[in-house]
Amino acid sequence: MSVDEVHDVTPARATVYGMWRALSARDWDSLKTFLASDCIYLDMPVGPAAAARGPDDIVKRLKIGLEPLASYQNFDGLMVSDGDDVMYEHHEEWHWPTGESAVLQFVTVHRVQDGKITLWKDYWDMGALANHAPPTWLADFAEADMSWVFDATGIV
Repeated sequence: MSVDEVHDVTPARATVYGMWRALSARDWDSLKTFLASDCIYLDMPVGPAAAARGPDDIVKRLKIGLEPLASYQNFDGLMVSDGDDVMYEHHEEWHWPTGESAVLQFVTVHRVQDGKITLWKDYWDMGALANHAPPTWLADFAEADMSWVFDATGIV
């Protein structure tokens, strides 16, 4: 379902839809426009000690996993909102140049204030990715630029 097809789109939901469209296109500059300057992003399987904060560092973090892919796409699912809080059930398809692929199921929680995402938490099964990724995936991640790491323990 596209944002144009939804009749009851709150401003918070429109922001979340827009951000995910930009991410699916890997349009990093557009993606940053949806994020507050102090936005916190974290993968819940990893925890708050390895979060990223701010648009530039969030994009650095996302690029580690998504930039090397031959293709990446997000597919819409259920989105519910309560004021500034938006929950989004969706899935992503990852395809590596070496032929491996994975379908990853997500529930994402966003907080949107003044038209910008201030909090982004992804809940997903890291094992589903590790079981389908190329054998070098985890080693490649470990060797990546980790300057984005922000410890959000006690904040989220």
